[in-house]
Formats: sequence, C-alpha cells, structure tokens
Amino acid sequence: MTEQNGKIVIRVDHDIADLIPGFLDNRRKDVVKIADALSRGDFEVPRILGHSMKGAGGGYGFDAITEIGAAIEAAAKAADPGSIREQVGKLETYLNSVEVVYE
Repeated sequence: MTEQNGKIVIRVDHDIADLIPGFLDNRRKDVVKIADALSRGDFEVPRILGHSMKGAGGGYGFDAITEIGAAIEAAAKAADPGSIREQVGKLETYLNSVEVVYE
C-alpha cells in the first residue's frame, strides 16, 4: 500500500481483477447494513460483518479492511456502538480513498 495524491494505492494480482469491484461494493453495502443494525441496537450484524471483513480483506490485498473488520468485530462483542461507528467511518474513508492497480 502506498499513498499518492490523497489516494491509497493497492496493488492487486490481475488474476483476481474481476472479483475486486464486487468485493469493494460489498464493503460499501456493509457500511449501510452496520449503520442500520446499530439503529436497532443490534450488535450481531456488525460482529458477523466485521468477522467476515477480518477474514477476507487480506486475501484480496486490503490489509486495512482486515484491521478495520477486526476492530468492528471486537467493538460489537463489547456492545460499543461508538467504537463501531468510528471504525465504520474509517472504512468509508478508506473505500473513498482506495485506488486499485492491477499487476
């Protein structure tokens, strides 16, 4: 990962290029799902989605998503909505800043 002109550049193997747009789109959907769950006081959805991000992020080359997912999962286990919202904000910022380069 490198930063260039405010963008976070992630280099990804071209063999999985067709999977990346869907992966990132699903993370954007996760942001909405987590916000919706928190509005209902539901910590199970953030826990599950955080766990999923933790497991999948690094496999696609997005280590930051792995770290954010782990933090969301931990905050959900602690029933800490403030920390979950903070991590979701980091995820949104990351998703808006990431630029994928296929190699």
